[in-house]
Amino acid sequence: MITILLVACIGMIAGFFILLNLSPMEFTNTIFAKLTDKPRSLRDEINESTRRKKKSYLRREIAEVQSILKVTGRTAKFPMICGAALLFFCIGASIAIMMGNIFLVPVMAVGCMFLPLWWVKLTAGHFKKDIAAELETALSIITTAYLRNEDILTAVEENIPYLNQPVLNVFRGFVSSVKLINPDVTAVLLDLKEQIDNAVFQEWCDAIIACQHDRSLKTTLTPIVTKLSDMRVVNGELENMVFEPRKEFIIMQLLVVGNIPLLYFLNKDWYHTLMHTPLGQVILTICAAVIFISTAFVIKLTQPIEYRR
Repeated sequence: MITILLVACIGMIAGFFILLNLSPMEFTNTIFAKLTDKPRSLRDEINESTRRKKKSYLRREIAEVQSILKVTGRTAKFPMICGAALLFFCIGASIAIMMGNIFLVPVMAVGCMFLPLWWVKLTAGHFKKDIAAELETALSIITTAYLRNEDILTAVEENIPYLNQPVLNVFRGFVSSVKLINPDVTAVLLDLKEQIDNAVFQEWCDAIIACQHDRSLKTTLTPIVTKLSDMRVVNGELENMVFEPRKEFIIMQLLVVGNIPLLYFLNKDWYHTLMHTPLGQVILTICAAVIFISTAFVIKLTQPIEYRR
């Protein structure tokens, strides 16, 4: 009966979308735009700027996802991520309703809504590591060439064939800008600095800009590039350190969830108590909340380390 009512509710909602001539993506964008709006009062804006008042967890997650998508060049996918979050919200609530657990509905709905946002954060970590690895090679060979000829344009131009994406497009754009648009190398280097969100790369650009006025400062370039190698080694060690705890965490999650259907075969009375009594439903709700909260902390604590100036 609950399943039939749920299907009827979904059909009614779909009918409202059709009658109002409203697309699901437009509806989703409106909701998330309201969630990411700036504080309406001046006091709230001042409190957030001075960190006296923190943003809500949802607003912080959405803002972080937006910045990640901007850095990785996937800004156009933000509406799709919002749509997926709203879809998972409905799926989580539907699962809890079909289980007949009213306590579990808000936990499953909110927890599942964050799954697409957490997926973006996980893929961003791999993207940043790939960027750092490619930057290490690119900056090393360009710095070596610059130390030899003391001309950054020539150094970049002669090493273009050895660069790979996504760093290739950045330096190719630098060469095109200097040759065809603006011959002021310093101004183009300032634009180049904003192309990649990496602290070591930005420090390297600052050093190259300083070298345009004083060539003796070129000795500072090699130690800057070495920082990328140091960060790669540190992140490699960190990955080895967190591999076992992360694996144990996933196994424990699977055991907690897998014990529920297993209990049906071991003792049906216990299963009935867990699934159909208020106390059992509250216990399931607490377990689901712990799973989602611990997942959020694990994702936050296992992100790659980045160098900060």
